[in-house]
Amino acid sequence: MAVNIVEEKIKAGALVVDVRTVDEFMDEAYPGAINIPVHELMSRLSELEPKTRPVVLYCASGSRSALAAKLLKNAGWTDVLNAGGLYDMPGF
Repeated sequence: MAVNIVEEKIKAGALVVDVRTVDEFMDEAYPGAINIPVHELMSRLSELEPKTRPVVLYCASGSRSALAAKLLKNAGWTDVLNAGGLYDMPGF
């Protein structure tokens, strides 16, 4: 994922969501990110509303965030971006 696209979304006010486990999030996370582990995503969708709000997702490698992006798109979110892993995030 091109960092500039991710950075532009974040600067424009996108919600940054870390879909790793709580332990991973507590160990290290992107500044300003919220933690919703991918296995909890479907039961916590209301925390991401409205569905038009831009959402940037990341995990450790990009696979869990890819799954999360697919789940959100299938649930009707219109502006979802998989940023990949934590170390792919801009400025990290």
